[in-house]
Amino acid sequence: MPALEPTLCDTTPVSFASFDLDAALLEGIRDLGWVATRPIQSAVIRLALGGSDLIACAETGTGKTCAFVVPILQRLLTERAVTDGVGPRPPSSKSRVLILAPTRELAVQIEDEIHGLAYHTAITSAAVYGGVDMGIQERALRAGVDIIVATPGRLIDHMRQQNADLGGVDLLVLDEADRMMDMGFWPDVRRIIAALPATRQTLLFSATIPDEVVRLAIEIVREPTFVQIGERSAPAKSITHRAYVVPAGQKLE
Repeated sequence: MPALEPTLCDTTPVSFASFDLDAALLEGIRDLGWVATRPIQSAVIRLALGGSDLIACAETGTGKTCAFVVPILQRLLTERAVTDGVGPRPPSSKSRVLILAPTRELAVQIEDEIHGLAYHTAITSAAVYGGVDMGIQERALRAGVDIIVATPGRLIDHMRQQNADLGGVDLLVLDEADRMMDMGFWPDVRRIIAALPATRQTLLFSATIPDEVVRLAIEIVREPTFVQIGERSAPAKSITHRAYVVPAGQKLE
């Protein structure tokens, strides 16, 4: 990867309203009782809204799900609000966003957060994971829900049966990438990514960033900004572009 000038990233809590979000999304945020961002959200939301590819290192439980779900929903709502001179653009018949997670529990948690935030919108989503009947998942995939939240193995099963059309996906999220690697899912992840359009935004989140995760990550991201919240348990020597985190209350120089 080419060396880039480092970018400072302020983690000071800010109001969600300061992001100029869609009114329906802000209503969902208020319903959940959220007022101000947490550090990972302050660091990531603006970058993601700007279209950057990201590699973000943050421990589980720091609020990273919100950090990628809010920009996803805002992007979908903004695109639908664009008119052609006649009226709002209709929803696409293909899924636009794919979120990969290593476990059923995490996939369900992510979709629950999507449902809460998107409650006042027409955005649709489906959770795709093993251990349950594939029929309901198949119908959702064939209908072209806006957002697919999936575990790699079960999504591969649907792809083999041609239930999932990923040709319209232009935003990919890999959540807990280090766990997916440890659990042996990376070959499936590679097969899934090979089915996606080459032009897309990619957001990768991981609790740790060992060099092996970096080597795999740079296969799928383009000139990413690297954001680190807290400590990482392993060095990431291959990353040359970092968004240095500024603690809350400390001003950018």
